[in-house]
Amino acid sequence: MLPADTQVMKQQDTLTAAPRVVLFDFDGVLIHGDAFYLFMSERYARSLWRPLLVLLCVPLLLLQRLFSRRLPMRTLVRIGLLGLGEQRYQAIAAGFAATLVRRPRQFCRDGLQALRRHQAAGDRVIVVTGCEQALVNGILQQLGLTNLEVLASQLHTGWLGMRPHLHNVGKRKVQQLAQHGLTAWQVAYSDSLVDVPMLRPAAEVVLVNGTPALCKKVEKALGRVITRVDWF
Repeated sequence: MLPADTQVMKQQDTLTAAPRVVLFDFDGVLIHGDAFYLFMSERYARSLWRPLLVLLCVPLLLLQRLFSRRLPMRTLVRIGLLGLGEQRYQAIAAGFAATLVRRPRQFCRDGLQALRRHQAAGDRVIVVTGCEQALVNGILQQLGLTNLEVLASQLHTGWLGMRPHLHNVGKRKVQQLAQHGLTAWQVAYSDSLVDVPMLRPAAEVVLVNGTPALCKKVEKALGRVITRVDWF
C-alpha cells in the first residue's frame, strides 16, 4: 500500500501529464464564412433544375417557415443533395474542398496559426463544428492539418439522395463531446452566441472577431469575463 503523500503525488503527475483539451469551432474561426453554405451555393450555381425546383417548393418553404427556421433550410439542403449517393457525395465534397483551399483570403490565417501552436504545444485539439463531417475533414486535410479530432454535422443516405441526419450546433456539440468521453475542456474558441453550451465548461473562452455587443452577451450568458481576439 503506497503512503498517502505518494498517492497524491502520483495523481498530480497524471494530471500534469494529461494534455490540455482545446476546442475550435470551424466556421468563422478557421474559415471566413460558412463552408457548407459555400458548398451548397456551388451546387445550386452549377445546376439549372435545382433553382427551378426551389421555386416550385416556395409554398412549402413558406409553410415550414411558420413553424421553424430550420425546416426550410433542411429542405433546401435536401434539394441541393438530391440524387447523390454517399460515395458520389464524398467525391464531390472532396473536390470542393480542394478548390476552396485555393481561394485567396478564404481562411483565417491567425486561427490556423493558433491551432498549429496548440498542436505544437502537445494539446489535444478537437474541431467541433456545424459543418458536415466529410466536407470539413476534406478541407482540414487540404490545409495540411493532421492529428485532429473532428466532431461535425452528419448526413445519411435517403431514398432520393443524401439528407441531413445530425446538425451539430448548440447543445448538440456538448452531447457529441460527451459521447466522445469529454465533459470538460481547458480552452474553447468560437465566434457565436449559439456556442455558449460548449463554452460554459471551458476554463478559458476565446471569442473570435466578436463585436463588443456580442462579447457582452456571451459574458452575460457565461457569468464571467472572456478573451476577445481579432483574427484575419
